Amino acid sequence: MKKLLVPILFGLIIISLTACKHPGKETETFTTTAPENADDISKNVYVDSYGEKIEVTINSTKNTATIHLNGKTFDLKKSDALPEYTASNDEYQYSDIKGNITFLKKNVDMVLFHLKQEKKQSGPAKMASY
Repeated sequence: MKKLLVPILFGLIIISLTACKHPGKETETFTTTAPENADDISKNVYVDSYGEKIEVTINSTKNTATIHLNGKTFDLKKSDALPEYTASNDEYQYSDIKGNITFLKKNVDMVLFHLKQEKKQSGPAKMASY
């Protein structure tokens, strides 16, 4: 009987070890997708010579411009018929033509904001010598 006890105990140990093995815990992978904001947005703040500040946010994807001036917000739509970047609605018009930034009230031709940006100074011109 003692001769059978050792192999039986050994067999029970082997069976219990293999029966108690659980598969390894699988790692759960969570993929969080960022909200798709593929809009091409540029934001600029301009200050004129009088100290007035205008904040211009241009959404090139939706062809809209949002203007913040004197605590008011104006939503404008890009006008393709006018030169360079010009946006307008029924009452207001914003334009950025060659560095001249103008925001005006159309029906009374009143300029609410105007800034003529100076061209950036480039370094001295280098001439090629032969």
